Amino acid sequence: MNCFMLPTSLCRALEQVMARFRWRSNGIKRGIHWTTWTSLARPKSYGGLGFRELGQFNVALLAKQCWRLITHPDCFLAKVLKARYYPTSDFLSSNLGSNPSYIWRSL
Repeated sequence: MNCFMLPTSLCRALEQVMARFRWRSNGIKRGIHWTTWTSLARPKSYGGLGFRELGQFNVALLAKQCWRLITHPDCFLAKVLKARYYPTSDFLSSNLGSNPSYIWRSL
């Protein structure tokens, strides 16, 4: 999740699986849904259970990767991406370029 932008449909499907697991009492019967997923995903300080919304968590992890590229320009990944996608500029002013990889498009 920290390298690729996951499709929204996949994030929703994973959240459904997590919610189904949370509410199911056993493998045969359906469980009772006591509350909505949005209330479960609220932080504990606001009365939720602290589950993460996977779409937002994915974006946060990608932003963390971008921050690492900015703050640690001497790491191997930053050097490779700089050589391929922004050799004459910096990370923040770089363009998508021609034929970008899925990782670069995600970042």
